[in-house]
Amino acid sequence: MAFPSVDQVSKSPAFPTAIWKLQPHQSGLLPVAANRGGPLKISWEVHGEGPIKLILIGGIGLTKADWQPQTLYFGHERSDRFSVLIFDNRGAGASDKPVLRYSTSEMARDLIEVLDHLGWTGERELHVSGGSMGGMIAQEVAVLIPERIASLNLHCTAAKLESTGNFTDSIGRLGALFPRSLESEIRSTADGCFPREWLEAPDDAELPKEGTPKCEVSPGGYLKFESNYVRFAAQEIHIQRNKSGFLLQAVAGGFHNKTRDQLKDLADRVGRERIMVLHGTVDKMMPVDHGKKLIEYLNPGKGIIVEGLGHAPIYQRARWFNELLEERCMLGEKLSGR
Repeated sequence: MAFPSVDQVSKSPAFPTAIWKLQPHQSGLLPVAANRGGPLKISWEVHGEGPIKLILIGGIGLTKADWQPQTLYFGHERSDRFSVLIFDNRGAGASDKPVLRYSTSEMARDLIEVLDHLGWTGERELHVSGGSMGGMIAQEVAVLIPERIASLNLHCTAAKLESTGNFTDSIGRLGALFPRSLESEIRSTADGCFPREWLEAPDDAELPKEGTPKCEVSPGGYLKFESNYVRFAAQEIHIQRNKSGFLLQAVAGGFHNKTRDQLKDLADRVGRERIMVLHGTVDKMMPVDHGKKLIEYLNPGKGIIVEGLGHAPIYQRARWFNELLEERCMLGEKLSGR
């Protein structure tokens, strides 16, 4: 199957509806890092008004819009139960992109300042979920505020990027390190993040419907694309990643390092039963051995290696991922006496 060109994707009737108009319940642009090389501003949104506080931490280059399947599921369809924080890490989206050395620990501190601003400061009330570099940031959050975490959910991430993982090649697959056309960037990223058979399959996104709370639905509604690839390409065309910020975030991910002893201490303080590690067997960005090592080091309450899963379960198996994350949140609430 030959994938359509960027021009062809842009002419799809569904193209204007690729990014869903999910209206946040709260939003802002918060100055952080005043004494850490800043200040710099972090763009954030909270979707939903429920008591269960869920934080979604994106990987390299990801923006708030990348979480739309999860934002819809938790923050709109279940907005009476969940409050979902999505935000742009420094270097991405609507947040500032200062040219300085980024680290996953500094990015975790940015997030903690946002949490403090929101008043999300209670014991065992945060359900933290991060993928790829976002999973590395989530580890650092757990190191800094373990007593505030109700559940820690890490997917497609690593304690440290192993040299055998060929990180330069992996980042090259993301399409933003080297000068190339948008067409080449999108195809390279798609190949790195998803199995070919999923990209070729019919668009399986679950779309907002008329009556979805706080969601603007245009006449004609949200439309399906020809395939999962076409939907992914359309979203990439709309978002268009910031290249300089991408490279600075890549440095942060490349230098992230948590030892066996550090992760054991993290798990002791968070509580192993509260931790989940998820990885796919066909993850080209972070090969599955990274996930296996993280499971070995953390000994989490739930460690899952999924056959046929790539680097982005938030899209490839969105409904399954959302239900799994909801299950983990419910367990964390139970363990916290709620």
